Parts: sequence; structure tokens; C-alpha cells
Amino acid sequence: MSTLIIVPGWRDSGPGHWQSLWAEQWPNAVRVQQDDWITPSRKAWIASISRTILEQPGPVVIAAHSLGCIATTHLPDETAARIAGALLVAPADPERRGVLADFAPVPYQPLPYRSILVASSNDPFCPVRTAGAYARAWGSEFVRLQNAGHINVETGFGHWPLGLALLQSLVNPSAHASPTGALDSLSV
Repeated sequence: MSTLIIVPGWRDSGPGHWQSLWAEQWPNAVRVQQDDWITPSRKAWIASISRTILEQPGPVVIAAHSLGCIATTHLPDETAARIAGALLVAPADPERRGVLADFAPVPYQPLPYRSILVASSNDPFCPVRTAGAYARAWGSEFVRLQNAGHINVETGFGHWPLGLALLQSLVNPSAHASPTGALDSLSV
């Protein structure tokens, strides 16, 4: 069974956020912790994510949000090799926000694992055109949501059933979400 690694973005994901709910929901979910959520350092964030992934037995599946998406794409090859799939939601554009500048430039090469990038047509932190360019460069499937903002609590994304279905499609295309919204399994 794969471990679900939750990779929050800048300022973490608070109560009610789909990442927080998913982390509470599954016993095999591990949430990445950062020493500094407010003034992020690429080196420190990548080290925390790498350590979290490498501590897990077997392959992992990533559910990243915002700056967590960008940090995930910066992972070294030996860490990325442990990733079976990644759901990359509402990626940040570090080239547009000064506090995130340490994460620029964003890598523009194919990821060595299957990925789905979900972006919104009106995300204030990353234009949908930029998110589409990321998806093409990374070899990610691209899901565009209409007027979904930053796909977080503020824009009404709590349990987020579509996100669960997309995550499930990464790890087990034949499995289905249960009526409660929990995944039936996270095995690969």
C-alpha cells in the first residue's frame, strides 16, 4: 500500500482545507512539516519533503498544493524515484511573488512519474496559462477548473470529491471512491 504524502504550500493548509481533511482521514497519510511556513526556503523545504518521502516504506503518492507543487518538482532524482504519482493542485508562480522567489526558476522538464495538475481559471497566485505551461513541461495531465480560485477553503474546497477521484485515478484506475468520500484503497 502506498503512503499518501500531503505537501502543503506557503502558509500551510489550515483546518477544513482538503489537504488537512485527507491527512486526518487516512491512516497511511503523512503530512510534510516545514520549519518556516511564512518565509520559505527552497533548500529547507526540499530537504523536509525528501526526508518525509524517504522515511516511508515503498512507493509514495503525493498530494501537493500551491508552493508544495513547485517544491515537489525541485526534488532530487533519488527522491523523485520513490514517487508513484502526484496530484499537483493550484501550483504557485514563484516568479510573480517576491516571498516565493527562492523557488524560481521553476523546473521545466518532464517529471519521472505520472502526474495530474489541477488549476483554476481565476487563481490569483498563478495564471491558468502558466499552470498549463507547467503541465505541458512536466508531462502532467491538465485539469482546468472554472472560477475555482486557489482551490482552497476560501473558495469552498473542503473534502473535494473531484480531487479524491483524481488522486484515485493516479494510484488505482479500477478503484472507486466510497460513498463517504474516502478512497477504497491507496495501493499501487
